[in-house]
Amino acid sequence: MARKFLYVVVALIVLAIAGAFAYRFWGAEMLRMAMVPSAGFEAQPAEPAASYRDARLWLARPDKPGNPARWTPAGYTPGANPEAAVFFIHPTSFLDRSRWNAPLDNAEANARAELFLRGQASAFNAVGAVWAPRYRQATFGAFLTTQANAAKALDLAYGDVAAAFDAFLAQAGDRPIILAGHSQGSLHLIRLLREKIAGTPVARRIVAAYVVGWPVSRTADLPKLGLPECRTADQAGCILSWQSFAEPADPSLVLDTYNASRTVDGIARRGTPMICTNPLTGMPDAIAPADANLGTLFPSSDLTTATIEPKRVAARCDSRGLLLIGNPPALGGYVLPGNNYHVYDYSLFWANVRADAARRLAGFVRDHAAAAGHHRQPV
Repeated sequence: MARKFLYVVVALIVLAIAGAFAYRFWGAEMLRMAMVPSAGFEAQPAEPAASYRDARLWLARPDKPGNPARWTPAGYTPGANPEAAVFFIHPTSFLDRSRWNAPLDNAEANARAELFLRGQASAFNAVGAVWAPRYRQATFGAFLTTQANAAKALDLAYGDVAAAFDAFLAQAGDRPIILAGHSQGSLHLIRLLREKIAGTPVARRIVAAYVVGWPVSRTADLPKLGLPECRTADQAGCILSWQSFAEPADPSLVLDTYNASRTVDGIARRGTPMICTNPLTGMPDAIAPADANLGTLFPSSDLTTATIEPKRVAARCDSRGLLLIGNPPALGGYVLPGNNYHVYDYSLFWANVRADAARRLAGFVRDHAAAAGHHRQPV
């Protein structure tokens, strides 16, 4: 059973078929040929929220034995009585081109997704109990084409995420909520913020939303998401986002796609600034040396475990809204073309994300206690 990070197969295809020079000229087309499904889109009934009462539809849930989101590297332990509830949407783990959406019981995609939870969602397990749903995710090839089938595949995937979120709200009680995702998961999280959180009572329960590995426009997207951008390290009720590149960085594939895209309202993102939170500081557009890095996850060769090493990776936001990390660290063979460290967006800053979530939860508790005290004051 394959247990690889997102884009592993894609990265190997690039190396084996194209090579660095060939990819420069024909790589994108080769990826499309290799990964975009040739089959038609298969319409499927919506998954109701009631289905997510079943533990089998969750990769991670507090009562689920062997919960992969409770993994920690040596020196760390998950919280015994976590105060918050975490809703985590995993990135693309389905690489099959035979269909547009993953079956919920696809063993290979679910095994990869569990690996992502160990390396990503685990950063939140000190302060939050983690729920992470299985969902009929769009296959990787859906992100390489403008076919109408791709949009249909993403809509189907989001429908599952939305149903799972409704079930999560019923299961999590009234605890503070941390939202987090990566890549395709963050794309669905943006829509979830827009459609199910903005302007609702749930928004007041959000500690933070970690929209990682997907661009968020400050002017085109953010005003519709119901939460502001995080501006300080302990601010609660706000959004963080970053996309990691080593230097020299060639983000042309990301920027070209971003500049060609529009919001659901038809607002063009071209030329608009992207949110860039420096995870080493918790603040936007910041510069931090490697000494500020509390710990990067360095995976084992078979990706089944990882060690944590501090002070190895610096970070700075550049004028394009990208997070640059300097010289390429040796995290493994799954760096994407252009020195794109997308696969490692959480791993690079794992211990800092963990500390960030704890600070923001403390800020959330402080702010709510202050608000409650204010309301109790006699008139």
